[in-house]
Amino acid sequence: MKLDQLRKGIRFSLAFVALLWTIKALEQVIAFDFVVLGIYPRTLLGSIGIFTGPLIHGDVSHLLSNSIPLLILMIGLFYFYRPIAFRIFLLLYIMTGIWVWFAARDAYHIGASGLVYGIISFLLFSGFIRRDIKSLSLSFIIMILYGGNMFYGIIPGDSDVSWESHLLGMLAGLFCSIYYRKVNVSDNIKEEQGSREGSFEETNYFVGTGLKRYKYSEKEKDNNYQYTIDRENDQL
Repeated sequence: MKLDQLRKGIRFSLAFVALLWTIKALEQVIAFDFVVLGIYPRTLLGSIGIFTGPLIHGDVSHLLSNSIPLLILMIGLFYFYRPIAFRIFLLLYIMTGIWVWFAARDAYHIGASGLVYGIISFLLFSGFIRRDIKSLSLSFIIMILYGGNMFYGIIPGDSDVSWESHLLGMLAGLFCSIYYRKVNVSDNIKEEQGSREGSFEETNYFVGTGLKRYKYSEKEKDNNYQYTIDRENDQL
């Protein structure tokens, strides 16, 4: 199961990064500056950038600086948080874009660095909340790769850098880590059921919400006992 999760994470990550490079190549071929497809705050036309802005990069160096962290982070996200990974990815993508459109300064905001900060933030804070050392370790590795730029990136300074995307992406990651803190990210529910003796009857199961309830019945002599297991709080 874990190996299958890893393969899916690698495929999705490679496909997304390949899309970024394809767009950059297309930009060069048709000799058109895609910067105008970035997020331009508080304008109707600039709202298109909520969806297209993270796909656009200023130059090859800008794209390369985001590609490697994105590959590692997205693989980690889909490996450790497979049941909710795609939802987290979409939320970070859209949420960061909307917040930048509302709050950032008047300029075109482009690049996937806001998404990079969002995933790092989610993995980091989820690691603390869930006490998951693997998630924490991955975040620290990426922060080391980024170096001091990770912290300076959220501080207003260079006018050519969208520090707003970095900061708001980080806040989006924090929000998602708190909102989904009780979601069960285990894919192998059958193994969890098998760890208890008796029979399980599924009473409520909401896919992807993390709320899974099972009725557990155990016979001892002539008496019947029934328990309800709340997988959200992991309490009987």
